[in-house]
Amino acid sequence: REKFPSDRRKPGSRMIIALFSHSPETLQPLVGLQDIRMVKYARDPDNATKSCKARGSDLRVHFKNTRETAFALRKMDLQKAKRYLEDVVARKRCIPFHRFTGCIGRTAQAKNEGSTTRQGRWPVKSCEFLLNLLKNAESNAESKGLDVDTLFISHIQVNKAMQQRRRTYRAHGRINPYMSSPCHVELTLSEKESNVKGEAEESAQRKPSKAQRAKLLRSGAKA
Repeated sequence: REKFPSDRRKPGSRMIIALFSHSPETLQPLVGLQDIRMVKYARDPDNATKSCKARGSDLRVHFKNTRETAFALRKMDLQKAKRYLEDVVARKRCIPFHRFTGCIGRTAQAKNEGSTTRQGRWPVKSCEFLLNLLKNAESNAESKGLDVDTLFISHIQVNKAMQQRRRTYRAHGRINPYMSSPCHVELTLSEKESNVKGEAEESAQRKPSKAQRAKLLRSGAKA
């Protein structure tokens, strides 16, 4: 009698045995196919050749603090954003809280950041995660040949990730959930478009003044 009857095997057990029965050379294409994973961003840049992306998934950092920190970095220059996060870690500046404001204390530094309620905090862990993500995106821009000095944060988004479960022990033998709130972060850096026009274009588009029109009329030309 068989020790493990065929009717009790899992549906994928035969396939697993067939894979591992082959030589390592034949397994290399299969492993390569499993490693390929398409990553989709919530928003595509307007000009993909002048932009670079970076993202982090299931980061063990609070969603609410990271969302408020990312909200403060919108449309900010790359170097300015890095200095801002470093100042927050050093407690020189703060992150103003706009949405998740329950039990958030007030500080005078929030007024300097444009907050009307003066509610702000110093989420050090969120700042460190976003700072590392900005440095990663900067490295991607350098490898892509972009001008790092003209980069700004054109898109940044924070989404909730699946909560991770732990437990905490209470009085009288009870157990309560002790959940963590990780998050997904994605950002896009883009080069600023130069709106500087040439002198010839400016002179062609500039309207003549009254004195110039009068001079043209005296000379017989059309104004």
